Amino acid sequence: MRLSLRYLLVLPALVAVACQENTVSSGTLAPPQNLAYELDPSGDPNQPAGIRLAWDDVLSSDLASYRIYSRGSTTAAFQLRGETTSNTFHDNGVPHLQYYVTAVDLGGGESNGSNVVTVNEYLQIGAPPSLTGITLDSAIHLDWQDTPDFGRFKWYRVYSSDYNLGQSQCVNWALEGTTVSHEFLAAQLPNGVTRCFGVSALDTLGYESLWAPVWLDTPRPDARNVLVWALGGTHDAQSGFRFWDDLNGNGDGDAGELGLVQSGSRTDIDFVIHVNSADSTLWIVPVFTGTSAQLYSASPIADLTSIDLAPASGYSRDSLLARPGFGYVFEIVDGSVLHYGALRMTQVSRQYVIFDWSVQTDPGNPDLVPPKGPATSGHAVAAR
Repeated sequence: MRLSLRYLLVLPALVAVACQENTVSSGTLAPPQNLAYELDPSGDPNQPAGIRLAWDDVLSSDLASYRIYSRGSTTAAFQLRGETTSNTFHDNGVPHLQYYVTAVDLGGGESNGSNVVTVNEYLQIGAPPSLTGITLDSAIHLDWQDTPDFGRFKWYRVYSSDYNLGQSQCVNWALEGTTVSHEFLAAQLPNGVTRCFGVSALDTLGYESLWAPVWLDTPRPDARNVLVWALGGTHDAQSGFRFWDDLNGNGDGDAGELGLVQSGSRTDIDFVIHVNSADSTLWIVPVFTGTSAQLYSASPIADLTSIDLAPASGYSRDSLLARPGFGYVFEIVDGSVLHYGALRMTQVSRQYVIFDWSVQTDPGNPDLVPPKGPATSGHAVAAR
């Protein structure tokens, strides 16, 4: 089920008028020019929530108002839909098939009609072909293929709903947000609760496409997919990352010590995510004086487990371009203790990155493959 969302535009001096037959032209004013329209999307492409009409103002001191006429079929007579002193008009609800506008002078005379606009459902834009998601802690990252009708594209609308497990149905659809990108982050979601997601495309006339296939996902606490924002935005407190902070000094990767997303302004984090203002690319920048890094391979890797052994040399304090699918290895020297960490980028947007990570708690051990079972001592690989 989809919820129809209706957005009312506040138009100046709008006067609702009962429907009546249009009268014969009797005024001295020129007819309004360039009548155009834009639909209000509702979530159901077959039932827009309304239509907004706009036309060029008639520049005359004799102008009193405009009258809007419409009809529901090509065989019906045009009826008066409303009257306004503005050169825009909002008709709430499912639109009629055709509209035109006249200008009324101070003496009550009415001009000829403007051009007629037709609300043609066959102009509906193509739906995004697919929709997928990445499960995060209290969030879902959504990604989809761009609409095939990109020449008329305006933006995407993202919807979400509750999921009724007993009925295997998505219920209570609502608008989650809009974006011009083919990706969207649905945040502040409760862990362990399944939600449904849908996405549609809108064109420049407000026609809404069908939805991409609905995606179901359940946010969960999982450091396998860690989201870190770029420094310099509204999420600076989550723009830095530290593989391991052995707070109690016992050499074990205890709860609360591993995979820490922290402020990018700290000096003890292993790296911060920076955005290049020139091209909006994101970069991994080592921060802690003992942390250096290198690209694991010149091509993408299949999984974090592809990084089995950390290289013995080749580390640098230089920044590294964040690229989806690529692996990165870190050498972390804290005093006289050496540790290795690794990560694989799963998603890179213009504002944040998502990655999998692992860290070796055994000093000097380059083995970075995550364990097949639970870690039992400080000599096991700590990974999420």
